[in-house]
Amino acid sequence: MKEQVVYVVDDDQGLLDSTVWLLESVGLKALPFTSGRAFLDACDPGLTACVLLDVRMPGMGGLNVQEELRARGIDLPVIFVSGHADVPIVVRAFKSGACDFIEKPCNEQLLLDSVQQALRRQAERRGRQGGPAALRARLDSLTPRERDVLLPLVQGYTSREIAEQLEISVKTVDLYRARVMKRMQAERLADLVGMACAAGLVDPLDLRGSASAQSAQAPQTQQA
Repeated sequence: MKEQVVYVVDDDQGLLDSTVWLLESVGLKALPFTSGRAFLDACDPGLTACVLLDVRMPGMGGLNVQEELRARGIDLPVIFVSGHADVPIVVRAFKSGACDFIEKPCNEQLLLDSVQQALRRQAERRGRQGGPAALRARLDSLTPRERDVLLPLVQGYTSREIAEQLEISVKTVDLYRARVMKRMQAERLADLVGMACAAGLVDPLDLRGSASAQSAQAPQTQQA
C-alpha cells in the first residue's frame, strides 16, 4: 500500500511544528511548508495525501493555494485550519471543494479524525482506479491518436490549443477527450492528471495553470 502523506501549510512555525508532531505521533508522514508557493512547488498529485492549509499567510493565502491546486488539476482533499473562520471565507472554501474547515485552536482528536477520513476517502478513490498494472493496461488500450490527445490534455492545454497542435478540429479533440476519459475510467480531469503522474507520463511540478479552465470546459456539439 502506498505511503500516505499529510501536507501541512502554515506560516506560524510553532503551530506547524506542533501539528507535524501530532500527525507523526499516530504514524502519519507529515511534510511541513511555511508558504503556499513552497507547497505548490513540491506537491505530488500521484501520492495518497491530503492538505492541512492555513487561510491567512503572507504572499499567497490558503484560498488562493486551493484555487491553484484546482487550476493544476490536482485533486487532493483540503482541510482548512484557521483562526479566521468568518462565514464568507468558510463558504468560499467549501464551494471550492474543501472537505473540512477547523478553527484554531483546534481539538487534536477532531483534527486527526478529519485527516484520517480524508486520507481514507482518497485511498478508496485511488483504489477504484486500480493499481499500477491496471493503470498500465488502460494506457495500453489507448489508440495512438488518443495518446496524442492525452499528454497535452493532462499538461493543461485547452481543446483549442490541442487542436492547433494536432491540426484537427476542436470537435474532434473533444471526441477523443471523451474516449480517453472513458478508457482511463476517469470521472474528472483531475483523476486523469493523477493517473498520468502516477504512470510517469508527466512531471507534477511542470503542469500548466490552465488545467482548471479546461476541466470546466464542457465539450460542445457543433453544427456539421
